[in-house]
Formats: sequence, C-alpha cells, structure tokens
Amino acid sequence: MNYASIDIGSNTFRLLIAEPSDGPLPWQRIDYAHRITRLGEGLHHTGRLSEAGMDRALANFSEFAGLLSKHNIPAERTFAAATAAMREAENGQAFAERVKAETGIDIRIISGVDEARMSLNGACSVLNNATQEDMMLFDIGGGSTEFIRARNQNRIDDISRKLGVVRLVEAHLHSDPPSEHDYEALKATANDHLQRVEAHWPDHRAPKHLVGTAGTVTTLAAAALDLFPYDAETINNYRMSRAAFITLRDRLLAMTHEQRQQIRTIEPGRADLIIAGLAIVDAVMQRWSYEELITVDAGLLEGLWLHIASKI
Repeated sequence: MNYASIDIGSNTFRLLIAEPSDGPLPWQRIDYAHRITRLGEGLHHTGRLSEAGMDRALANFSEFAGLLSKHNIPAERTFAAATAAMREAENGQAFAERVKAETGIDIRIISGVDEARMSLNGACSVLNNATQEDMMLFDIGGGSTEFIRARNQNRIDDISRKLGVVRLVEAHLHSDPPSEHDYEALKATANDHLQRVEAHWPDHRAPKHLVGTAGTVTTLAAAALDLFPYDAETINNYRMSRAAFITLRDRLLAMTHEQRQQIRTIEPGRADLIIAGLAIVDAVMQRWSYEELITVDAGLLEGLWLHIASKI
C-alpha cells in the first residue's frame, strides 16, 4: 500500500510517494517530485502570500494532485504539511482552503515544533548510529530554521526561528556579487537568532555532531562534491570539513548571480538563496566551533511520510 507526503516549504515544494519496506530504509520510493516555488516571496514585507506566489503554488499542487491520482493515493493516505510561509501569512489558512477546493489536496499547517520533530525522525532514518549518539540537526528553510538537539534518536529539545533564506535575501542581499557588507549583515542576523537558540538550551551545550538537512545544505554538499546528477545516498552522512566549507564559501561569494546559476549542481531558483544559506551555515559552525558538517538528504518530507504510514 502506497502513502504520500508533501512538504510545502516557503521556497520548495516536495512530494514523496512510497510503500513501506523492510529494506535498509523504511520506505521504497515509487515517485518523487520537487519544485522551487517561492511561496514565501514578499511575505517578509507584506505579511501575506503574494498572488504570484500562490499562482505558482497552485500550478505545482495541480501537478502533485495528478501524481497522487496516477498512483491511486487517497486523501487519508496523504500528509500535506505547510511550514513557515503559510504558518505566518495572514492569508495562509484561506489559501489552504483554496488549494483543497481547486486540487483536492488537504493541507495541514504544522507548528515549528512539529516541523522540528518530524524532521528529526526523517533524518534519523538514514543517519549513522554514531552520529545519532549526540547531535544537533538544523533544517534551513525559506522562512524558518529548526534546531533540534538529540541523543540516540531521542529529542532533547528543539526550537524554530524565523531565520530563512528567502527572508534573509530579501532583507540583506543587495549587491551582485555579494559585498562584504551584505554578507556580514546576513551573518549578523543569523547570529542574533543563534544567540536565542543557545539561550533556549538549559545547559547552553552544543552537541558533539552538527547535522544539516534540506535544500541549502544538500546543495552545498553537492557543489562541494560536484555531484551531478544528484544522488541522495551520496549526500547522506557526507562529512564536509570546515576547511572545505570555507573554500566553497569563498568561491561562491566571488561569483555573480549568473555565474552561480551556471554551476550544474545548483538548481534554477537557488543561486541567490545559497548566499543566505552560506551565511547561516558559516555562523553555526563558527559560533559553536564545529570542524565539520554532516549532511543528510532525508528530513521533513520523510518524517511526514513515516508519520502517515504509521498512522493508517
């Protein structure tokens, strides 16, 4: 029996259709799709989803609805979850109702806490056991970033901050190539949020391992590896040293938007956002003295799938 999950992010929409498996992964992929939608474009300034963003989203939802129909997956075996953009937008709930009326997809707007917990479940399904002993998982999105501390697959605590790449780019990236001033402004904003994250920890202790998931981190890993075509299994448990990250950071910061867009491992629509992503990763590694970043492709999408598959 097949199940489906849809991760409706502020920047990217992703769909996973899979059946339960007894193999190395708890699922066997049947179909997959992802689209850069930028649903959260302009939200930072207006507090509302834009007409252009909603139009792009509806086109993608129609495509996803076609895939669900193709694989005969009913609503009760589908978990479509919206995150920061629809969570924060004044018209987020109204748009969810419109999507259901026009495409049949029933969207649940989840909290930042639920987003963090399901991201952890998805990531742990593919991470090495040694990494899971003591780790911090961070999930960079278009509108928010979640930070989850965990030991042996058990969550210690989590916090969601309004620190997303779309939000950061709209607020601070004004030059091309990025100026030192713009990049430092991106990092300073990230550091303000990281200070709040650390204050949220009763013991103020950063875990031993740093693990990153979602499109920003996986794109950086793919760029460091020159991994084309993209392969999730290569990304899972890949270790990027601080030195390798700095080399990649400096290379990307020296490029124009057009030059970055020509890099085959950076998909269309991500060439500007990757600069904000660099600033967040840079700030995280620097603040808590991490010498390497462990990357994982699985995250919220897989966590949503595990949730719906186990609930039926």
